[in-house]
Amino acid sequence: MKHCCKKLGGALALVLMLAGAAFAGKSNCITCHEKVTPNIVKDFLAGEMGKSGSVDCSSCHGTAHQSAKDVAKVAMPTEKTCKECHTKQHDQYASGKHALAWVAMDAMPTNKLQPHAYIQGMKGCGGCHKVGIRDDKSRAEGQYGSPCNSCHTRHKFSKAEAKKPEACRTCHMGFDHPQWEMWSNSKHGSIYQMEGDTGRAPTCQTCHMGDGDHNVMTSWGFLALRLPEEDAEWMGYRVTILKGLGVLDPAGKPTARLELVKAGKVARLTKEEWQASRDKMVGICSKCHSATYAKTQLGNADQMIKEADKLMAEAITIVADLYEKGIIKPQKGQPAYPDLLTFYDTRTPIEQTLYVMFLEHRMRAFQGAFHMNPDYVTWYGLAEMQKDLVEIKADAAAMIRESGHKK
Repeated sequence: MKHCCKKLGGALALVLMLAGAAFAGKSNCITCHEKVTPNIVKDFLAGEMGKSGSVDCSSCHGTAHQSAKDVAKVAMPTEKTCKECHTKQHDQYASGKHALAWVAMDAMPTNKLQPHAYIQGMKGCGGCHKVGIRDDKSRAEGQYGSPCNSCHTRHKFSKAEAKKPEACRTCHMGFDHPQWEMWSNSKHGSIYQMEGDTGRAPTCQTCHMGDGDHNVMTSWGFLALRLPEEDAEWMGYRVTILKGLGVLDPAGKPTARLELVKAGKVARLTKEEWQASRDKMVGICSKCHSATYAKTQLGNADQMIKEADKLMAEAITIVADLYEKGIIKPQKGQPAYPDLLTFYDTRTPIEQTLYVMFLEHRMRAFQGAFHMNPDYVTWYGLAEMQKDLVEIKADAAAMIRESGHKK
């Protein structure tokens, strides 16, 4: 009996060994795709998943697709596919702002008017906001898989790649969010470029993904707005800006857009939410600086938002007056007030100046302050806002004269 068990055990071990060897060898997927898409195969095999031997193409793409005749059957992975192995990272991501990127973009009032290729085709806003695609309809329209691929690019899916600040550069640059330019030209970024990733200077990941936390969130949100506000003067400016964003109507009452702002978390709507993010950032800064220094610098950056908001509120009020006088006519369904969220689709030159003042120059004034770049705060931010305000005043005066309306 003992002899039989030994034979059976030996046979079982041989079967398991051969099965393991078969899995470690080339799969049918690899054999075929080495000819069809060789660089995808090369990319996958260079990554940790490919090297492990425990993850096969079918682990993410399913087994329904077996030949060139049934390509339509291939499954596109989603963030839920990634969750099967990376539960902690998935759940952190799902709680952060990246997971809300598609919702925030879709909330913009003129989003539905944009070309399909621009949004669903990923050639415009959709190209970056796809990091938040989590519904099957949007995923199918864009033929897009897991949003995790936005940072861990396919098919290597490298952790090391996503840990580098350059991975953030594609989306966090340019017109309304030039964080890459601000950081890379700050002292933090300069040290990184001179010395490499030695840990001496913070990168995007150091401050926004401390200890690999995928729950990315900032105190002020994308719009640099928070409620409630204890500073009465500042709250006055903020009410005007909220009217300009359509979150409040011209009378100051909440609109349906407030729910969209809540859903996309583009502003901080409780004191506790704002403070939690601020305390987290102070903790990160305190690894290199004293807590007092960190709080002072962040507080100074807060005050730059107030200075920018003062200019912004004055400009909005001037344009709103043109609506009130009937010189600018609202579109159907639009209140008699400028709408900052129509962005470049706004209809009059003065409102084009107002939108640029808000989305380009105000953003640079406040983002530059938090990314330690005084040049962006000054010359690309506040100085440009002052220039915009002068132009808006002159244009408004001219429009009033031409209309024959008495002041």
